[in-house]
Amino acid sequence: MRRIGRLLGFIFATGALVFVLASAILGAVIWKYEQDLPDFSALKNYEPPVMTRVHAADGSLLAEYSRERRLYLPSSSIPDLVKQAFISAEDKNFYTHFGFDPEGIARAGIVFLQGSRRVQGASTITQQVAKNFLLNSDRTFDRKIREILLSLRIEAAYSKEKILELYLNEIYLGLSNYGVAAAALNYFDKSVHDLTISEVAYLAALPKEPSSLNPFRNHDRAVERRNYVIGRMAEDGYITAEQARQARAEPLIVNPRVLTPNSIAAGFFAEEVRRELSERYGEQKLYEGGLSVRTTLDPKIQLMARKALVDGLVRYDEAHGWHGALKSIDLGQDWGVPLADVPAYGDVKPWQLAVALDVSNTAIRIGLQPDRDKSGAVVQDRQTGTVTIDGLRWTGRAPKSLVKPGDVFYVEPIAGHDGEYRVRQIPEVSGACVAMDPFTGRVLAMVGGFSFDESEFNRATQAQRQPGSSFKPFVYAAALDNGYTPSSILLDEPVTIDQGNGELWTPANFEGKSGGPHTLRFGVEHSINQMTVRLARDIGMPLVVEYAKRFGIYDNLPPFLSMAIGAGETTVLRMITGYSMFANGGKRVKATLIDRIQDRWGNTIYKHDERICEGCDAARWDGQSEPHLIDKREQVIDPLSAYQITSIMEGVIQRGTGIAIKEVGKTLAGKTGTTNDAKDLWFVGFSPNLAFGVFMGYDKPRSLGDSAQAALYTAPIFRDFMKMALKDTPDTPFRVPPGIKLISVDVHSGMRATGQGTILEAFKPGTGPPDSYGGGGGGGGEASAQASGERSVGSGTGGLY
Repeated sequence: MRRIGRLLGFIFATGALVFVLASAILGAVIWKYEQDLPDFSALKNYEPPVMTRVHAADGSLLAEYSRERRLYLPSSSIPDLVKQAFISAEDKNFYTHFGFDPEGIARAGIVFLQGSRRVQGASTITQQVAKNFLLNSDRTFDRKIREILLSLRIEAAYSKEKILELYLNEIYLGLSNYGVAAAALNYFDKSVHDLTISEVAYLAALPKEPSSLNPFRNHDRAVERRNYVIGRMAEDGYITAEQARQARAEPLIVNPRVLTPNSIAAGFFAEEVRRELSERYGEQKLYEGGLSVRTTLDPKIQLMARKALVDGLVRYDEAHGWHGALKSIDLGQDWGVPLADVPAYGDVKPWQLAVALDVSNTAIRIGLQPDRDKSGAVVQDRQTGTVTIDGLRWTGRAPKSLVKPGDVFYVEPIAGHDGEYRVRQIPEVSGACVAMDPFTGRVLAMVGGFSFDESEFNRATQAQRQPGSSFKPFVYAAALDNGYTPSSILLDEPVTIDQGNGELWTPANFEGKSGGPHTLRFGVEHSINQMTVRLARDIGMPLVVEYAKRFGIYDNLPPFLSMAIGAGETTVLRMITGYSMFANGGKRVKATLIDRIQDRWGNTIYKHDERICEGCDAARWDGQSEPHLIDKREQVIDPLSAYQITSIMEGVIQRGTGIAIKEVGKTLAGKTGTTNDAKDLWFVGFSPNLAFGVFMGYDKPRSLGDSAQAALYTAPIFRDFMKMALKDTPDTPFRVPPGIKLISVDVHSGMRATGQGTILEAFKPGTGPPDSYGGGGGGGGEASAQASGERSVGSGTGGLY
């Protein structure tokens, strides 16, 4: 017995010693690894990279910008079904362990000792959070020990729900998706709240092997892993056996969300917003900051602007003939594959690429470019159609002289004629247009060229072009603001200007002839160069330069008289912003594409509307004064002068160079612009509530033709846009500001008159023509001289009423 006792004592002593030694070794290991563990408290203030989302004014999603496609959801916003699926797939004991799972480690150890090549990681969700956020992905025992120690600390510091929230927002789920919210959208085009059991199970299957479970390349394997997760969810009691059976029976249908501004032809607008965000906040905040941007874009107005511009460019381009096929391909046995490889612009629908399969004397049989499926493979369906004589009549050619078999070109379906198409071509001429709310400067639509896919160069904001006669209203507005009236007389006769360097400049009118004395109104309505130059010389170019700067047309306009007829360079956006100040009564507006920007937490960090609202923060109504908006915008021109130039530009459309627009049948004002050699054509104008400007020209400036003028090409674009935009709106006149006196005058002489050939002219107080022309001094004598054709012209601002 004594011997047995000594033996037991030795065993206990040895065991105690082993325990002490093991504890000491374990303690030393823990101490060693704890010395350089990362600071897990960083998780408290963790801000993962989140994509920036850009919305149109109606809330529809316009664009997303990110390096990692992620939308961050707090745990309370993640459905229980999603959490349960990931717990079943990744860590069934998540809610009971302390950071690591001994059962899982034992299971992985057995697999390892059995010599399996497939090493199991046995990582809990907490360990994956530690690894993803604070460690690397090295498969070593050293990293594993650090991971376990860090997991224990994380579990002690954070709730299970917080740990799960971090995991479900950080985890990589394939196809550039990070987190469950982005994956739900980009795999199934759904919110996480709308996912089915089958869909949730597929997402939960992805963390193990996101690349190997690609639903397009490895569909069967993806289904197998999804079904495994469904089985695990049933075993863990999250779903019933019947629900599991039904979920397994569902096909795995992935519907990747395709988000592109091309759906509303807004590529130029979206890129302009992206550039502004990058300049304002930097690349990192743009791509990782999770900004929510509400833009000013009106999708309906955008589509109208795009259509009006495209139709105008095509109208000009087709009038100048066929350019030829884009390229030729080998028809071979299957023409679909080489045709599918030809790059097609995505923002020119309903146009599509086609190849000539057979060409006869009366028609062209065509094959249409096939689509690619979600895996990128060319679909097998081969659709064909016919281009008849009607479909190529605009080219002025017969089918056989137009194309040959194998030639690739664009076509457009002919409405109401199934299987028949019209030949199209990408215009060589380009242009841009902008629609704006004239009271706020909000850009409702912007089209920077024919196709954003063809060229990202935005001709609305980046192209510096000569505005030609569309600049003249600013010269005349300066005169009206400094003593002239719409009935002031200017001489339409040749004038020679000494430019100071020994060179003489003699501006000519577009028609090449002069017409004698005319009213200031006539000079704008008929765009008379000689009258404009004389007026600019009379009021002084420094004043013109000042007004051009006030309206934001130019920053530094050289004070040369040639600038008065639009020889400087500016942009469409600047021009439409300047015209908006005429429309709104002379208030300064700043063009903006962005209404509001919020950070990832929903805090507003930028808003365009700078007005101050007094009384808008009252908790309740208690008899106080009603809220009042304080508008601190600068008055850049007298409201009476703004109305006068607006009224004159109404005449441009009623009687002048913009008469093609008259058929719209609504109150509109605007001005044509044609530069020397017709290199740039413009029309800029507005209704009482909507401003629109359009420019047309070649990217490398050259003449649009001897007969080209804005009245023929850009005025119709303005007309077409306003027809669409104002179709369902009542006709309203421009608001007449207090102080304006409307007097009936002769449209040619500007003198008081009644009956035919008269208009209601706008005069400021005390500047109207006299009641009679019976002679005598003062204004009556001056009017008498005017009536006899002897009135002084161009001699100064005084005495011209």
